[in-house]
Amino acid sequence: MSEKTIIKPLLKWAGGKTQLLPELLKRVPHSFGTYIEPFFGGGALFFDRDNLLRAAELLASSRLVTGDYKNVLRKYARKSDFVFLVPPYVPVSLNVDFKRYTKEQFHDKDHIELARAVRELDKKGCHIVLTNSNHPLVREQYAEYEFNLVPTKRNVSCNGNTRTGEDIIVTISPEKKFLVRLAIPVPEQVKKYPPTRFMGSKSKLLPEILAVASRLKFDSVVDLFSGSGIVSYLFKACGKEVCSNDYMAMSCVFTAAMVANNNTTLSETETESLLRGEPDSTFVSDTFGGIYFSDEDNHLIDVLRTNIHKLRDKNKKSIALAALIRACIKKRPRGIFTYVGARYNDGRKDLILPLAEHFRMAVWAVNSAIFDNGHKTRVRRGDALSFEAEKPSLVYIDPPYYSPFSDNEYVRRYHFVEGLARNWKGVTIQHETLTKKFKSYPTPFSSKAEACIAFDILFHRFQEHKLIISYSSNSQPSKDEMLDILRRWKKHVRVFPGAYKYSFGNQRHKMDDNRNSVEEYLFVGE
Repeated sequence: MSEKTIIKPLLKWAGGKTQLLPELLKRVPHSFGTYIEPFFGGGALFFDRDNLLRAAELLASSRLVTGDYKNVLRKYARKSDFVFLVPPYVPVSLNVDFKRYTKEQFHDKDHIELARAVRELDKKGCHIVLTNSNHPLVREQYAEYEFNLVPTKRNVSCNGNTRTGEDIIVTISPEKKFLVRLAIPVPEQVKKYPPTRFMGSKSKLLPEILAVASRLKFDSVVDLFSGSGIVSYLFKACGKEVCSNDYMAMSCVFTAAMVANNNTTLSETETESLLRGEPDSTFVSDTFGGIYFSDEDNHLIDVLRTNIHKLRDKNKKSIALAALIRACIKKRPRGIFTYVGARYNDGRKDLILPLAEHFRMAVWAVNSAIFDNGHKTRVRRGDALSFEAEKPSLVYIDPPYYSPFSDNEYVRRYHFVEGLARNWKGVTIQHETLTKKFKSYPTPFSSKAEACIAFDILFHRFQEHKLIISYSSNSQPSKDEMLDILRRWKKHVRVFPGAYKYSFGNQRHKMDDNRNSVEEYLFVGE
């Protein structure tokens, strides 16, 4: 239809969306089922063309319903329907008082409830367009979807100098999902990083982490709890300057070998020489005989320990030590050291392969992962709470998750290979225990109260930096408590919920327990 046939809204409505029509019309799907507008107001979008007579024709073919929006959506919304939502805005100015236009004000909980309803419409396959004010609560609730900021005039203000603002337009289309999990594939280089069975590794979450990070501007990254090292490696592959930190020595060995190291590799000749000779010390054979590996394997581990620590090149030493740690984990049923013997031996090839062959394969895998991205990478072993960032960066935080349903003791699971990384220096072996573990490092994430304090310290320390925090729905403090802590130090906070679901636990009687189904969140603070 021509401009002459445009139908204007029948009412001049507080909060009307006439001025947003050019932006809204861009988001109308080419084809859809029923048009549903639960917050009708003045009907700016509903009236797309013509004059009052045309409006009468349009109304004659429409159904007008008075009622709660949730009931309307529950009763009428179906797959491929187009739903336009204009709720009472979250107030961003004291000059705008929507209580003058509605009997009941929309509170924060009502906006959170509306966001849940939007996600249900998304699951049904509806086309959705929603507008609201540019408020942190709104950005947080719709963080996983595409949204745009549009400058607008506020016509209900009595102060002419404050009649401008910004609206958010959220767009959700069944044909083009804007969920971050579908957004960005990781660089091919990342596939060269040797896979690990390291507890809490974020290897399956890399596309989501990268998609969230791509919305931020940064040149350098601090990976504060590097763990397996895969996230540090991801950002190195993206051409960023990386600083990798962890309190565990084995984690720092991985990042020293494959993130900080840009070009040094271990030759086949050097690899074979490490497997030969006699050990200077039989510490592993004497201390761990009959616990984890055969006598032959324990002897070879002592040989490798001796030869590795004689290497003068620190990068070659890191490669060889990383390979030894990887070989021991691959050779061990379930890859952990919390039990004696091989009761979890399921006949996998890894458990049959000789340890020497595991070491050769691990050296090859580490060598293959080494590349130069043109930046210098720093590796630090130390307490995250005392870390000092040299310049504004993106700080990625993947802390040990405290949960009443599982422990977060990395050292208990990996004490043997952590001992290899440290050559058992500075640790106290508890000889009375069957596994000959050593005392765990102190951690501020061993209780909810301590974790709350630790997060507050971290967010305060990095308040000048952009933050991405990986977190589990099964952890404490809760999601809402984490958001409260983060908002103390960050002006803009968003959460990307449900980025990844996984199960934990291996006892059959617990496999159907709902507590085993856990969502992974990504918090963003700017």
